[in-house]
Amino acid sequence: MNLKNTRILNLIIAAIVAIALLINWTPATAQQRTSLTVSAAISLSPALTEIKTVYQSSNPNVNITYNFGASGGLAQQIQQGAPVDIFFSAATKQMDALQQANLLLNETRRNLLTNRLVLITPKNGVFLNDFKQLTDAKIKKIAIGEPKSVPVGQYAQEMLTKLGLWQQLQPKLVLGNNVRQVLTFVESGNVDAGIVYTTDAKASDKVTVHLTAAENLHSPIVYPLAVIRNSRNSAAAKAFVEFLAGDRAKIVFKKYGFGLAR
Repeated sequence: MNLKNTRILNLIIAAIVAIALLINWTPATAQQRTSLTVSAAISLSPALTEIKTVYQSSNPNVNITYNFGASGGLAQQIQQGAPVDIFFSAATKQMDALQQANLLLNETRRNLLTNRLVLITPKNGVFLNDFKQLTDAKIKKIAIGEPKSVPVGQYAQEMLTKLGLWQQLQPKLVLGNNVRQVLTFVESGNVDAGIVYTTDAKASDKVTVHLTAAENLHSPIVYPLAVIRNSRNSAAAKAFVEFLAGDRAKIVFKKYGFGLAR
């Protein structure tokens, strides 16, 4: 091969190498895409869905996947090794269990939000102005969350027990797997009344809110969140937790009816 052909061949090889490098090259300022899995109480779904859009608009390299459900079931999944980066619970009980099992990343737990418990009926349903009216014969079915695994059911049980109604209402109770299922039972008219969070009732135009439970009738409704110790992206998880606790996210939470924990 003569010198001229050798130079041409070398130029072709150099060009091929340069193209290959360009294909695999990203600017120094570009970050590697990070994925976060957030297990959160289903009552948070509308607010967190909006917050995700806000966050990713300024953090396009962070992909957030939500796993919504009852806090008890989500905590159990984490205890069984589910790959979760952040847990956002509707009660402290489930978060306490994870902390006792040493499954939370140190110093990342914080109480963020509060909520209230309300009595609802289907739109244009029976008018109620006292929780004791739930014992009336015209109220045949009452939906609440399963107290063992659904925080809103736990709070409802505490309230009805303090009012001396729990045992009497047992035959009427229809238990939901999460607060959204309880809301659906009421919206559909399959039950005469239900007990949900004020945020869930606010999201529906198919129910009427009759009463808000006094806060001394149940444990404080507090939403704690924390980074899970086994998170594969703990730095990104911490950053998102900080955003959730920041002013921009608080505006969204307030919009959906949540209070802010002290």
